[in-house]
Amino acid sequence: MVKGNTKKFRGSRTCGGGTSKNRRGAGNRGGRGRCGENAHHATRALQLGYRRGHQRGFSRPLKTIRDTSIVNVGELDELADQLVEDGFAELREEVYYIDLNGLGIEKVLGAGRVSKKLIVTAGNFSATAKSKIEGAGGSCTEPEE
Repeated sequence: MVKGNTKKFRGSRTCGGGTSKNRRGAGNRGGRGRCGENAHHATRALQLGYRRGHQRGFSRPLKTIRDTSIVNVGELDELADQLVEDGFAELREEVYYIDLNGLGIEKVLGAGRVSKKLIVTAGNFSATAKSKIEGAGGSCTEPEE
């Protein structure tokens, strides 16, 4: 027994598909899938919500993205007295001993001026930061693990 709409097409050559060439390939429908959504199928793509533009570049995997907490040597120089008052640093013989690991700061960068003798302990230093701290008579130490 024949079911559905196929019965009404019995005896016709193309079964309602138009000319015999129309069902070959995807040319009759203007491509397969989302083909032409920026050209000949733009209106259809807008109606279906496809048109959001092309993605450019790539997204970095989230497991490779890691924020490093930083501080500049100029900020350390300005805040040295405040850090001593708050108990995050020590002042001995006009030398400031600052341990940034206790503050959760991982890297020291070199922006700003250094006018005080600083002995800074941090996980990492930029080359500029090291030269500025050592140029003012201080030193940079990395924590022992």
